[in-house]
Amino acid sequence: MREFIKRALQKLNKMTGEQVRNLLYSAAAEIDRLETVLDSITEGILVCDTEHNLILANKYAERLLPISIDDQEKLWQAVRDEKVRDFFELTLQTGDRVEDREFDVDLKGISRLLSISVLPLVRDRQVTGSLIYVEDITEKRGKEAQLRRAENLASLTTLAAGVAHEIKNPLGSLSIHVQLIHKAMEANKEIYYNAHPDGKDGQDPRSYFDKLDKYINVVNEEIDRLNRIVVDFLFAVRPMNMEFRDGDINTLIEELADFVRYELEESEIKCVLELDKKLPRLSFDERYMKQALLNLIKNAQAAMAEGGTLTLKTAIREGQIDIQVQDTGTGISEENIAKIFEPYFTTKETAFKENGAFKENGAFKKNGAFKENGGSGLGLTLVFKIVREHRGEITVKSKCGEGARFTITLPIPQKERRLIGFDNGEGYAF
Repeated sequence: MREFIKRALQKLNKMTGEQVRNLLYSAAAEIDRLETVLDSITEGILVCDTEHNLILANKYAERLLPISIDDQEKLWQAVRDEKVRDFFELTLQTGDRVEDREFDVDLKGISRLLSISVLPLVRDRQVTGSLIYVEDITEKRGKEAQLRRAENLASLTTLAAGVAHEIKNPLGSLSIHVQLIHKAMEANKEIYYNAHPDGKDGQDPRSYFDKLDKYINVVNEEIDRLNRIVVDFLFAVRPMNMEFRDGDINTLIEELADFVRYELEESEIKCVLELDKKLPRLSFDERYMKQALLNLIKNAQAAMAEGGTLTLKTAIREGQIDIQVQDTGTGISEENIAKIFEPYFTTKETAFKENGAFKENGAFKKNGAFKENGGSGLGLTLVFKIVREHRGEITVKSKCGEGARFTITLPIPQKERRLIGFDNGEGYAF
């Protein structure tokens, strides 16, 4: 088309008015087609001239950055985000070529991760301006993180047999022999008392055995702790025997909220339920889903040592169901947020045991749905695995000092999706 216009312009003096008009119509149609193509691209495109003035921006770029082109001269003057603005100003003025620089940008209260490239705009071997390419890589990075977590979880499976053999069996042997030592001590206490009625240095001879009992108790506690870690490890890697049944996820959440309400009140935490009453029925394993949600609630409780608000929310979104567990606690730092689902990553050490956040709850302990892990770093790994077993995804949004929001996304069965589509305002139409 460009070559055609060039040739037409060379013959402009010989063209009739009708021919010029047709040429302009053709050029306008071509320009409109190119603008439509640019606006249809799902990546942002911006073009600057040699003076760094913004001369073109497609719709996606305006939404991603965002930008305001009214009465602005330089590109960086049109950008509202301070970090991106400074980057454009420095890069364009120095003439640097930059590819795939990543920025966190707040878009209408939603944090998005953008990849920005600044490239020279070349025509006939001459630099005629700058081309800026903007891509939203939030979902891409999220999927990469989920893939890494899945790979880490899979790698644990190959270690499970070795751990069970190399650690659990020797621990069992240690526990038996410590018990034998304790029995031998009990059997010989009276003999020692009779042989040393006055003890040593005037001390009661029983004090020696009291010290030995104390030391043995410490050894037993450490053996039990290591055993719990091994059990949690094996539970995290072994296949889960899921028993899927149709049920109401709202009912499960209400029962779970009642179960933990007293403990939350003791910690001065208010529990708020925001449940969508139009949720369709889902197929899930009630026992494991309770465990996943309980682990998230306990995490939230530990993060609100001074009290706060715990919000449990459900909603329908684009053929999926979102289950949110949101707290007003200390939040998660940016460097840790990508690691929290990794096995054995924890910032709590034994905080759960020390502050009473994890307790032996009979209802869950009985059926094995909840076990105390003492901040071993496997709690969120188990949540991740349970959600994946339900063909779902889990994401987290958080900033230090602003709390955290975990979102479990579960697919709606195809049958239920059709029922939602035929909702006539009086319930699901069949």
